[in-house]
Amino acid sequence: MRMLKKRWVLPLFVLVLGALFFSNGWMSWVYPIGYKEEIRKQSDSYAIDPFLIASIIRVETNFKPSKESKVGALGIMQLMPDTATWAIEQGKLPEATVERIKHEPDTNIRIGTWYLRNLSDQFGDNTLAVVAAYNAGPGNVKKWLEEGTWDGKLESVRNIPIGETRHYVQRVVYYYNQYTKVYETF
Repeated sequence: MRMLKKRWVLPLFVLVLGALFFSNGWMSWVYPIGYKEEIRKQSDSYAIDPFLIASIIRVETNFKPSKESKVGALGIMQLMPDTATWAIEQGKLPEATVERIKHEPDTNIRIGTWYLRNLSDQFGDNTLAVVAAYNAGPGNVKKWLEEGTWDGKLESVRNIPIGETRHYVQRVVYYYNQYTKVYETF
C-alpha cells in the first residue's frame, strides 16, 4: 500500500508543475506588479499605458517605496525634486509636496504619470523617446532627435549617446514586453 502511494507522488508533482508552467499565472510571481490600483487610476487619468508606468517603476525601484537615489531622485518613480516641483506647479497639483512624493507611492505615481503625459505630449507619443526623456531629460532627447544622433526607434537605441539612458530604455522595453505577455489586462 505504501509503495502505491509513493508511485503517485512524482507524477502528481510533475502534473502540478506542468499546469503551472503552461499557464501564465506562475509568471506573475516572476514579474509582479505592485500598486496596481494606483497605477490603473493614474493611467486612466492621464491616458498613459499602465504597463509603461509599471515598467518604469520596476526599473527605477522594483516597487520599493521611499527610495532616494545617489543623485537625489525620490520615491517609487524616482522623480528629481526640481522636476517634481515643476510638475506640481504645471499640473496644478498643490496637495502634492516633495516630501509626500518621497514617502507616498500614490502621490509619486500621480506626479510621475503626469510627467509621462507631459513628455508624451512633447514627443508626439513616441514611447521610446518618452522613456529616454524620463531618464535623460527632454532637452537631451530633443537634441539627439534634431541632430539625428538617434531617430527614436528601438532598432537604433544603440545610438543613444548616454550609456545609462540606452540601458534604461532597453530595460523598460524588456519589462514592458514581459508584463504585456504575462498579464492579459491591467
